Amino acid sequence: MIRRLVTTYLALTLVVLAALEIPLALTYRDRQLDQLEAGLQRDAFIIAGRVEDSLNGTDPNTNLQALATNYQGRYAGRVVIVDRNGDVVADSSPPIDPATGLPETNRNFAERPEIAGALGKDVMSGTRDSVTLGTGLVYVAVPVASVEDTYGAVRVSFSTDQLDARVHRYWTLLAAAAVVTLAAAGGLGILLARWVTKPIADLRDAAIRIGDGELGARADQDDGPPEVRELAEAFNTTAIRLEQLVTAQEQFVADASHQLRTPLTALRLRLEMLEGEEGPGAAEDLDAARNEVLRLSRLVDGLLALARAERATGAAAPPPIRLAEVLDDRRAAWLPVADERDVTLVADLDGIEGRATPDHIGQALDNFVANALEVAPAGSEIRLWTTHGAEPGTVEVHVTDHGPGLTEEQRAHAFDRFWRATTTRSELGGSGLGLAIVQKLVTADGGHAELRETPGGGLDAVLVLQSRS
Repeated sequence: MIRRLVTTYLALTLVVLAALEIPLALTYRDRQLDQLEAGLQRDAFIIAGRVEDSLNGTDPNTNLQALATNYQGRYAGRVVIVDRNGDVVADSSPPIDPATGLPETNRNFAERPEIAGALGKDVMSGTRDSVTLGTGLVYVAVPVASVEDTYGAVRVSFSTDQLDARVHRYWTLLAAAAVVTLAAAGGLGILLARWVTKPIADLRDAAIRIGDGELGARADQDDGPPEVRELAEAFNTTAIRLEQLVTAQEQFVADASHQLRTPLTALRLRLEMLEGEEGPGAAEDLDAARNEVLRLSRLVDGLLALARAERATGAAAPPPIRLAEVLDDRRAAWLPVADERDVTLVADLDGIEGRATPDHIGQALDNFVANALEVAPAGSEIRLWTTHGAEPGTVEVHVTDHGPGLTEEQRAHAFDRFWRATTTRSELGGSGLGLAIVQKLVTADGGHAELRETPGGGLDAVLVLQSRS
């Protein structure tokens, strides 16, 4: 991954450098050419001014050849001076006649475009290739003229070899700068790639360790860019949740195995005692076996309910519901049992709303009411009521009884799986899973369950839910 990131980073840097330096190099060459043409044009007009008197005949003593030769010796530019007919009167670099070994004479440049244009009183400039010199030329041709007449022309040319050498030196500097930039970008890219990939590699290693059964493995969430840190944090949260679920599952299996062993053993003993037994004792043993079967059924039902509650944890927050409707419904369901036990079941109904899944809060209230009916003395009252919570943004659902209550230590363990305050078998429950199921269901809806002491004696079972707002 580091190689791919660095390659991509260098490719992007190279594209940016090319987009910047290529136009800069071309612009530099054009600017140098424009500056050279401007300088040659200035020099050509100066020379034209100095040779005008000689070409119009007013000062025939001016040494035109010496003037041209001196310019070339000083500035390395070739100077050609022609009269009005295009005949060459001075040339700083005349071609050599192979036969005589002397400079050629009687040459005429009238047919050359730049000379013809200058004789027509136009300033001519440009570049062209010289066949005789085997190089490119930058030239400027200017007229030597007065208002009324043209006396000749001056052409100043300059080899592009020097210009190209200057441009190539500049391009070499640009290339060197690009190489240094790429080297710096490569080093920075390696550091950046390692900064990004190291926490990802740690995250991968942590995932592998968890897959191998090391549930305590965690990724480093303090290293790398913000996005990778957020990913590591989410991974660690998932790992913690997974560890909790696996631990809870292991504990659940251990607890279930322990709890199921007792009724199964008792049932086996009861059934063994029935073998070959007759009379009233056999009937009693059969009833006892039936009771163990019922207890085992309740335990299995409780285990299934707890498993469903475990899966419900972490779901999205439910919409708000009218709590009075749920309380009234559960009161009506349990009223026959309360009348049978001579217990008054009261529901105080109001308009408070809370966020809860109706099935979840219904099961929770069933557990609270069943526990309250088990301990409520005859002639007492069980009250279902709601109020706004002490914590901001919460509401509370209460099931209050006036039974023996629980100590503070008992209330602290009441929501543990398979915990019971006494070993007495209950007619309405008795598996020890009811309050654990309640806590899971309410937690899944974003709330929690509590057991408080009722003023005057008894127990206040409370569901703390999120309010509508």
